[in-house]
Amino acid sequence: MPKSFKPAFGLKNKHLQTLYSSLFRKDLKLNFEIEIFEFDDKDFVDCYWYNKQNDKDIVVLFHGLAGSFKSPYIQGTMKTLSENGFSPVLMHFRGCSGRDNKLPRAYHSGDTNDALSFLKSIKKRFPNSKIFAIGYSLGGNMLLKLLGELKENKLIEKAISVSAPLQLDISANKMNKGLSKFYQAYLLKDLKQQLKKKYNQHDMQSLIKLNKQEIKTLRNFWQFDDVYTAKIHGYESASDYYKKSSAKQYLKDIQTQTLIIHALDDPFMTPEILPSKNGLSKNIILEIYPNGGHVGFIGGTIFRPIYWLEKRIIDFLKN
Repeated sequence: MPKSFKPAFGLKNKHLQTLYSSLFRKDLKLNFEIEIFEFDDKDFVDCYWYNKQNDKDIVVLFHGLAGSFKSPYIQGTMKTLSENGFSPVLMHFRGCSGRDNKLPRAYHSGDTNDALSFLKSIKKRFPNSKIFAIGYSLGGNMLLKLLGELKENKLIEKAISVSAPLQLDISANKMNKGLSKFYQAYLLKDLKQQLKKKYNQHDMQSLIKLNKQEIKTLRNFWQFDDVYTAKIHGYESASDYYKKSSAKQYLKDIQTQTLIIHALDDPFMTPEILPSKNGLSKNIILEIYPNGGHVGFIGGTIFRPIYWLEKRIIDFLKN
């Protein structure tokens, strides 16, 4: 196992850890093979394979809120996985690849059905390959919830969750305070733009009782999730959605060997989201570090960064 994470000199601050890759990591310009995966409801997601080989073990990645194949943490991990003998594939959530999905609905933190459909398809198509899974942030919460729902199902060999908001209401509250509002505003801008597009294709005002002009009045995740995410996905309210979709309550049921990585200084949430020892199954390794920010964990130096997270992922999957 790599040495315990130590932040790069000059990058100990949680916001620097969180933003460094987005600001300074170069686009790796990976050549992806794109698979259009269709669901029973006739909607689709774009799945991006990198260095796809039928005889390799497969690692399925699930990005965070508003993430995609462009996200530096996704590109870096996929390249590292390929270099270490794996065949990685990113399953975009609906509408996140740069192409709008067909239905009024989108995706959310507790939506495990899409991931399960794709994973089952891979298992059927590649029966001789082991399947591993990695989820980041929203994708990490979704993956842990899925593992808890599956219980003893042996679909996934090992799983990793990074910086997951295990209790969504706590995370939504944190994002509405202090400097965390910066991240909320950035992510909400993307979400609101995607919602506006849906008004051009669907009668959204009838579906969610919100006219297009009112979208700009949505100032935080509570408001956005209350009027759109919850309503369009069958929840009574944002509170109901957060309660039912938070992965924390599912951790004790996980039978898959799972690694959870979390930083105490994560600006997207507070330590309150972390489970108690009694809330974990014996199959979970919970690694909590003082520093690391949100999907950061950058060691080395400012000018020669070491993406520790990628090294830890390879070590866990191979050992």
